[in-house]
Amino acid sequence: MRQIPVDTSAATVMVAKTPQPKVRDRRTGEIATDAETGAKLMTVDVMFAANDEVEILSVTVPETGISGDLTMGTPAALTGLVARPWENEFNGQKRHGIAFRAVAVTSLATTGTGSKVA
Repeated sequence: MRQIPVDTSAATVMVAKTPQPKVRDRRTGEIATDAETGAKLMTVDVMFAANDEVEILSVTVPETGISGDLTMGTPAALTGLVARPWENEFNGQKRHGIAFRAVAVTSLATTGTGSKVA
């Protein structure tokens, strides 16, 4: 399926929900893995603000691509973000949407205590 690169250079990205394992099958609780690398997949909900619009995106990322403390409100960078349109039929109902996948989600929060002015 076609992958569309998403330009994040002019966007503000913040974590909306901490990373969670991506569930492949809700009935069995099976965790999704990357077909090529076998890495466990995670989902990170982010607030994506660009062009005077704000959306919450659920981004799939390999567990190895998560770095830093990604708690709610943390500024973050999305590396290699792509959008993939999808469509399926379940119980006679057609559904469609856009899935987002990134190579990495990195915290942009400063970890230092900063310098104090005397």
